[in-house]
Amino acid sequence: MTAEILNHNIFNSNKMIVVPVKEGENIEKALKKFKRKFEKTGIVKELRSRQQFDKPSVVKRLKKERAVYVQQLQQVED
Repeated sequence: MTAEILNHNIFNSNKMIVVPVKEGENIEKALKKFKRKFEKTGIVKELRSRQQFDKPSVVKRLKKERAVYVQQLQQVED
């Protein structure tokens, strides 16, 4: 299933993730940089959201609920 998804090119960017590693740099540090960049691309989030269909009305409702929640958090913070 994953191969099918990747072959259909559902993602907006076809860029590779490049992590320049300096000489003597720890491999764990480079791996951490790679993981951070990979999370920022949102590929895993996109794949999970495409596993099942969500009605547009449900998506809008969840988006509104999240906006209200974030707004409440900001008000408490101020």
